Amino acid sequence: MDEIRGVRPVSDLIVILGPTASGKTRLAVEVAKHIDGAIISADSRQVYRGMDIGTGKDRHVYGDISHYLIDIVDAGETYHVARYWADFHAALAAIQQQGRQPIVCGGTGLYIQSILQPYNYSTVPVDTVLRQSLEPLSIDALKHELGALPIPTGFRPDTSTKKRLIRAIEIAVWCTKGEEIPMGPPPTPATLFGLAPPVDVRRRAITERLTERLGAGLIDEVRGLLEQGIPPDRLVYYGLEYKYTTLYLLGELKYEQFVDRLNTEIHRFAKRQMTYFRKMEKDGLDIHWLVNGPVSDMAAELIAKVRKKGVVN
Repeated sequence: MDEIRGVRPVSDLIVILGPTASGKTRLAVEVAKHIDGAIISADSRQVYRGMDIGTGKDRHVYGDISHYLIDIVDAGETYHVARYWADFHAALAAIQQQGRQPIVCGGTGLYIQSILQPYNYSTVPVDTVLRQSLEPLSIDALKHELGALPIPTGFRPDTSTKKRLIRAIEIAVWCTKGEEIPMGPPPTPATLFGLAPPVDVRRRAITERLTERLGAGLIDEVRGLLEQGIPPDRLVYYGLEYKYTTLYLLGELKYEQFVDRLNTEIHRFAKRQMTYFRKMEKDGLDIHWLVNGPVSDMAAELIAKVRKKGVVN
């Protein structure tokens, strides 16, 4: 890594994205060490306090690297893209004030896209009453609800999951009221890098990591959240590790079923993440896909690229 030492940051954003278990955090930390960087998480579940093992916060990986938007709300709360958008800009301002290089790292494509492209609809407020009425509906019923609403100009609803369908309906309903959509600051200049390990490598990493999380106390973590009074349906809403562990603890799944189904759903989730990243490319965001390999090699490739673009000196 000697060839990448000594670079200094400027204000353009570096974005590192990829599916779950692809090594994003380790790469972001390695890069940050060499360019005086600070990391802004783009993970929709790492914002929650007490949800550590299931979200893979891996705090030990960061060492002394500054990081933001992890553990900022209590488990049980509802966090959404509009809040992320505001929290991101606050974190970015703090990092820039320190003269450090901002690095966004995460796998929640919707959050990343909201800060990189004009996404005025991200500031539409949450309608708790509407959400409660929509929660019991099936995905097909939600799609029918959305189809019956006028779609605002320039709004591209994401219908890939139930949560995103509900948010899309919420935005569409808000716009039918004639409310003014708040405008935010212009999109942040950024250079995007993607991690896309071969499918067999990704699948092996996901399964191995799930085994590690179970051994590290995932079940006890979820049991503790339930004992704190967080409703089971709220943990189910958070999905994946929290959904299936809760169902196991409630006796709705046997242990073998729980592990098998969770493992399968994480693989499907990774595939959906890759699909969303490809959508981002179709929407005009240029992602430089790094050659899969040792973290040091990928960090060298990344920094050489941003140095050539003038993002770092």
